[in-house]
Amino acid sequence: MTVSVVLFTSDLRVHDHPPLRAAVEAADEVVPLFVRDPAVDRAGFAAPNRLAFLADCLAGLDAGLEERGGRLIVRGGDLVTEVCAVVRRAEADEVHMSAGYSAFARAREARLREALESAGCRLYVHDAVTTAVPPGDVTPQGSDHYAVFTPYHKRWSAEQLRSPLAAPRAVRVPLGLRSEPLPDRSSVAEVSEGLATGGEAEGRRRLGSWLSRHVDTYEKTHDDLEGDETSRLSPYLHFGAVSPTEAVHRARARGGPGADAFVRQLCWRDFHHQVLAARPETAVEDYRPRLDHWRRGQEAQADLDAWREGRTGYPVVDAAMRQLAHEGWMHNRGRLLTASFLAKTLYVDWREGARHFLGLLVDGDVANNQLNWQWVAGTGTDTRPHRVLNPVLQGKRYDPDGAYVRRWIPELAELPGSSIHEPWRLKGLDRASYDYPDPIVDLADGLARFRHARGRD
Repeated sequence: MTVSVVLFTSDLRVHDHPPLRAAVEAADEVVPLFVRDPAVDRAGFAAPNRLAFLADCLAGLDAGLEERGGRLIVRGGDLVTEVCAVVRRAEADEVHMSAGYSAFARAREARLREALESAGCRLYVHDAVTTAVPPGDVTPQGSDHYAVFTPYHKRWSAEQLRSPLAAPRAVRVPLGLRSEPLPDRSSVAEVSEGLATGGEAEGRRRLGSWLSRHVDTYEKTHDDLEGDETSRLSPYLHFGAVSPTEAVHRARARGGPGADAFVRQLCWRDFHHQVLAARPETAVEDYRPRLDHWRRGQEAQADLDAWREGRTGYPVVDAAMRQLAHEGWMHNRGRLLTASFLAKTLYVDWREGARHFLGLLVDGDVANNQLNWQWVAGTGTDTRPHRVLNPVLQGKRYDPDGAYVRRWIPELAELPGSSIHEPWRLKGLDRASYDYPDPIVDLADGLARFRHARGRD
């Protein structure tokens, strides 16, 4: 009997899974393996919302394998040590896994390859599993990556994607392999109350439902804060419970401006991955340094605390921050607004904001979180790095009736229409009747400070 191991990382599904398909086709028996590596937690993964969602995804993966006669083997400890132990115990000839593109993932792969080669076992790393187009597959002349989205999108759109793979009909797992219990969502403390349910079945249900019911209007409604008609698939893509390749194929099959706009967002995801793959230091360092001297000290810390708590005095900013705390997720327009407010209007280091987001976002990963923050802060790939979003104007544009703000800031619920975006304009007793803070900064003062700091006054 020949045995292969398929090592699951951020690809927790059985549909459209090239490493699983390759392992099934290469051997008589397959060991589906997931390792809870403490190094991943130390690298910043161990946020409650992501741990809870991970538990859902692992349970869903185990259920998908069980439907095909298999089961998920879970181990805890150093990934290289645990994989090698399973290889020895199962007498496996090869290991299959998805390519990772962060510095952490690449170092992990190099360690694993060296250890497996010493043990006489081959490691196969598969591209186009966690991204639709792998980093490095499309590059401009004279560079290892695209620094601007528009030309990348043009090249990316012309790529011929591989066809999605069906889930294997059967997964035969060797007998006698030890497995730790699956993690349980209920055992994770401090999980956001409104956190979504994870897992491949739920992700595929959401993808199908959204494509059939909402994608046609997506181009016109994706920035509507209260309408909330984005796909909300980002957590499932982050954990690999939904295949980005399959999502692109299905959206293109649907067709139309809404589907095109959705595919463009999937391209943005790949864009950030190829930047991080080429410049791994941008997880913590400015991609394009602006010689910023970010505010420090007690006043800056007080502003940062107010921003985190959703008490800045700007309702649309505070509403988005409270949504993040409650759901572990935030509307994309809200992410842009809150990030611009912190990094530009308050002029606080984008890394502080990125750190807070990673502590709560269920879809938080290094590529998309850090590089989106850099894009907004003007230290990343934005071709208009000094633009500043006005939260009042943005609120009136994307939440014109104030319904989004009213949902997340109930203390302002009685304010009518768009007046909810400027509660400070109330006078006397009318103002005093609302338990909501005054703005922590005047927008004109914040804009002037930012422009001066960037030498643009």
